[in-house]
Amino acid sequence: MPKSLRVVAAVATPLAVLAGLAAIRQSASADPLQPQPRAAVAGSRVADLAAAPRTGAVPAGQRTAVSISLAPRDGAALDGFIAQVSDPRSAQHGRYLSPAQFADRFGATAEQIDQLTGYLRGQGLTVDSVNPNGLLVNASGPASAVEQAFATNLSTRREAGTGREYYANDSAPTLPTALATVVTGVAGLDNRPRVNHPPVRPRADVPGMSPAQLKGAYNVNGLGVRGDGQQVALLEFDGFEQSNIDAYDRQFGLSSPAPIVRKVDGGVPKLGEGQVEVELDIEAIRAIAPNARQVVFEGPNTSQGLIDTYAAIVNSGIPVVSISWGLPEPQLAPSDVTTLHNLYKQAAAQGQSLFAASGDNGSDDEKNGGLAVDYPASDPFVTGTGGTHLTVNPDNTRAGETGWSGAGGGNSALFTVPDYQAGKGKGQRMVPDIAADADPASGLTVFSQGKFGVVGGTSAAAPEWAGFVLLYNQIAASKGKPALGFANPALYAKASSGLHDIVGGSNGAFQAVPGYDQVTGLGSYDAVKLVAALLS
Repeated sequence: MPKSLRVVAAVATPLAVLAGLAAIRQSASADPLQPQPRAAVAGSRVADLAAAPRTGAVPAGQRTAVSISLAPRDGAALDGFIAQVSDPRSAQHGRYLSPAQFADRFGATAEQIDQLTGYLRGQGLTVDSVNPNGLLVNASGPASAVEQAFATNLSTRREAGTGREYYANDSAPTLPTALATVVTGVAGLDNRPRVNHPPVRPRADVPGMSPAQLKGAYNVNGLGVRGDGQQVALLEFDGFEQSNIDAYDRQFGLSSPAPIVRKVDGGVPKLGEGQVEVELDIEAIRAIAPNARQVVFEGPNTSQGLIDTYAAIVNSGIPVVSISWGLPEPQLAPSDVTTLHNLYKQAAAQGQSLFAASGDNGSDDEKNGGLAVDYPASDPFVTGTGGTHLTVNPDNTRAGETGWSGAGGGNSALFTVPDYQAGKGKGQRMVPDIAADADPASGLTVFSQGKFGVVGGTSAAAPEWAGFVLLYNQIAASKGKPALGFANPALYAKASSGLHDIVGGSNGAFQAVPGYDQVTGLGSYDAVKLVAALLS
């Protein structure tokens, strides 16, 4: 069973939850004129406020929205369930939960939610929604009410180096002790951008991989399917222009359905520097699985936007998810990690396959001369996707593949080694799990911002793998088999005969060697052989 080390912020255990409920009942009967004991919600604060001097106070009447995270009910049972449904050797394999079933079985209790929403309303906030998974409550109101509810001040800030302006809470939020026992995070107390994508700069000086070359190299054509009837979710914090997608389709003779956009928390205000990233993701999936339906979830790049967008994807139940946005582990807000980790567990219980780019800075994800890996690729319930340099023959068959120097990889500082990686490391979760073409020198031909260019990065590799799983799920469904679901246990247990073991190349501290390595993981896929291995 995959195990996490210390997801930085503590998650309430079942005993703690019961104790918290008892304390809530007791506090409800306490003298309302007496101040109630409070406790901090750990990790719900921007870590480096010293780098952004305070410039003023957030106006008392400014509308402010927050998302409050709750711990899953019976976390040990949830871990056990995931282990069974994700294990190809288990009789329970593939018996995934629907989002509604997850909420009924593992969401917070109705009593916990009622106590939290009652408290928020009592502080002058409006409860906007209770998330369908039973793990998130969204509320809003004037900044003064938010400050009162969480006993903190909201201040405007300006970063000394960049001049970027944002607001943030001056101190850790607190709640009545009983509530703080079951709440794992408060998002929305700041609007600082949370995640980034690798720098995406289209090149014009190298030839790019066409869909035909990519499918030829990875033996996709031999499957004889195109993703019909399948859906994939894309996590995005910027937008795209449909005209660019249409131009890509015309160039390569595709008749793919137009992506569906689902805006979360209002979506993105305008196209920014992430536009190329979004269009890369869309076009890379079209190259592999052109007939699949793509659903692009667009949310604001804030702590609340990040969490709410992931929650929308997970609650949608869409079976395949491509993720190109992340952050070095040391730069994460601990409460964000706790909340996201629980959402990834929900996805695993529901049979969703999550593929995340492992980063483009090699073994030094922070670019500070040290060692660090990227999150969420490092989460044990996500499939971290590394990068290679791919070469193809004139007939589009695979000529060779080596590890790319920029491929993110290494050892997680947050998570212990999961069972599926047992015996491969020194007690830490290792990244990546698998890889695909990512070197900008052998990158994908992409149409973006009105022109063609060549784009690489592990944010190209993640949608390449997502595209393959769409094809696998189509074939599996035709044979009465379940969707792949959380991919890592099956990949490590069964897929050696369906993967290209990549030898050669380095990402700084690590080398691509025979077997598993922290540059290319288990390797890239041979679609025909990997489908056969996974269905066996």
